Formats: sequence, structure tokens, C-alpha cells
Amino acid sequence: MFGKGTKLYSIFKNRCPRCQNGLVFKAKNAYDFKSMTQMYERCTSCELKYEMEPAFWYGSMYAAYGLAVALSVSLFVATEVLLNLSLTEYLILNGVALVLLIPPIWRLSRLIWINLFVSYKSEFDERR
Repeated sequence: MFGKGTKLYSIFKNRCPRCQNGLVFKAKNAYDFKSMTQMYERCTSCELKYEMEPAFWYGSMYAAYGLAVALSVSLFVATEVLLNLSLTEYLILNGVALVLLIPPIWRLSRLIWINLFVSYKSEFDERR
């Protein structure tokens, strides 16, 4: 499921979607605030240009929105079932969780977005 050649491998390992060797983001830690938004312009292995057209990454906002909604809904269900919090307490908890998870959501949304358009090709994988 998370093996090389799958989109999940590329997304969760921060790898190029075409060859799955090169990194997309320069910093491995999403909370490294000095370089958390720095991306390579091209894959260091297969030379895939990550920003394929101007404003390509605007679409990743849709993926970020979906991730934030999924997190909010699952947090709501978990708090209702396990903690039985009031609506105000849930909204505070949800707001704090969303603010704390902005860096990984931002990175995941970009990785999901590029994986929608680029598929793995084994001929670009130099390790095979």
C-alpha cells in the first residue's frame, strides 16, 4: 500500500511523483519555519519541473481545504464519542488543532495536488 510506485509513497515520503527518488521540499521537517516553504524547482533525479505552469499551486488550496474539513469532522466525531465536549470547547479545540497543523496540511496539500497530475514511471527510477 505504501510501497514504491504508489502515490501514497510519494505523498508521505515527500518524493517526486514521477521517479520517487528526489525530494519535493528542501526541509524534511514541516515545522522548520526558516525553510518549511522552500521547494526544489526541479526533481534532483529526473528533472521534473514541479511548478508545471504559472499559478499551478493555487489548486492545492482545494486539497488543503479537504484535509482541514476531514480533520475537523473526525475531531468532532472523536470529541462527541470520547469526550462529550460542549460545542464551544470543540470549536476552541478545533481552532487550536488547525492552527498547529497548518505546516503539515500545507505540505500534504501540495504533495497531493502534484500527485493528481503526475504518475510514477519506472523508467525514471534510477534504482531499478
